[in-house]
Amino acid sequence: MMATYDQWLDAYSDAYDMTPGPIDVACPNCGQQCLRLVFTGLPDRDVGRAHFWCDNCLQGIGISRTLVPEHALVQDSRLPRDEREPKIPNFQIAS
Repeated sequence: MMATYDQWLDAYSDAYDMTPGPIDVACPNCGQQCLRLVFTGLPDRDVGRAHFWCDNCLQGIGISRTLVPEHALVQDSRLPRDEREPKIPNFQIAS
């Protein structure tokens, strides 16, 4: 059974508080500890988009506008998508 969006939000909240990591939270979908949290935005701004997913089952959520915590991994949104680091896989969004 797939994890609910609310379960993903709970895990995201915990992971957000652990930024910059490591994320010591089990995936709400598969139970593995393979969660990743990367933000996309402008380096001089404290607001961006969050990408939160599991490297094992490739499930996750995106948060369209959120505060970017200090020392978080942030992709520079001015770069073309294929040049941004770290890479974000094409994960399935939880509903």
